[in-house]
Amino acid sequence: MPFEQPVPRPFTTTSVQTYAPAASGIYGISNARVWIFIDVTNNIQGALLAHLQDPLRTVMEQQPTGFVFEVCEVARLASRHDRLVLEYEPRLNRRGRK
Repeated sequence: MPFEQPVPRPFTTTSVQTYAPAASGIYGISNARVWIFIDVTNNIQGALLAHLQDPLRTVMEQQPTGFVFEVCEVARLASRHDRLVLEYEPRLNRRGRK
């Protein structure tokens, strides 16, 4: 089952601050070619902003252009994350690093 929000929003500070909530959930980061990374967090907005503020991070080296997210109950985070990783096969999740 894909992300609830199938069309990525621009991966910019303004867009993250406007659209991403400071709530627990799952987020995905992509570029025009591939899904880069999917992760779980207690603060979607904070996690996305952390990626943007560290240009040397492996995620940013992949030149991300978009993000999606889902607010999710803490009890469902792990199983939903695993399902999304299997479906989208993000590049960095396969490598096991951020």
